[in-house]
Amino acid sequence: MNDLIQLILSRRSIRKFKQTPISKKDLELIVEAGLAAPSGKNQQTWKFTVITSTLEIQKLADAIGKVLSRENYNFYKPTALIIPSNLKESPWGRDDNACALQNIFLAAHSLQIGSVWINQLKDICDHELIRPILDSFEIPKNHVVYGLAALGYPETEVKQIERKGLIHFVE
Repeated sequence: MNDLIQLILSRRSIRKFKQTPISKKDLELIVEAGLAAPSGKNQQTWKFTVITSTLEIQKLADAIGKVLSRENYNFYKPTALIIPSNLKESPWGRDDNACALQNIFLAAHSLQIGSVWINQLKDICDHELIRPILDSFEIPKNHVVYGLAALGYPETEVKQIERKGLIHFVE
């Protein structure tokens, strides 16, 4: 089995992170992988925002927790967030960002950095508690965040699990 297939098959969502910072070099490489994702008609209408301040990360998590009535919400305490946003009116924005996030997750995994998809923002970006925070991150008002990557070094060894699903060939 080649290295890429092995990487894809071994990646898992991580929900317990060490509080060890991720280097700027590694974060730039991970975002570069996101930028290499396909986008509808190659429009590339996305923007990638990287947050490494644990205070800023928790400020966003607290606001989301209030809006969604989720006490003590914390994104699993990552040391970095990568927030792809995309034009609200883009017919491909959600799909483009999903492709970018998959590249981000795989690139992070290749560097032994754990990741988990956070998807709570898509319907609340313009909420009065959320928009000022997104504004402070310079996420454009005409953008939506469909999902974001919470990143950090895994606190424990990643367990491999059996994957479910059906494969059916029609010949």
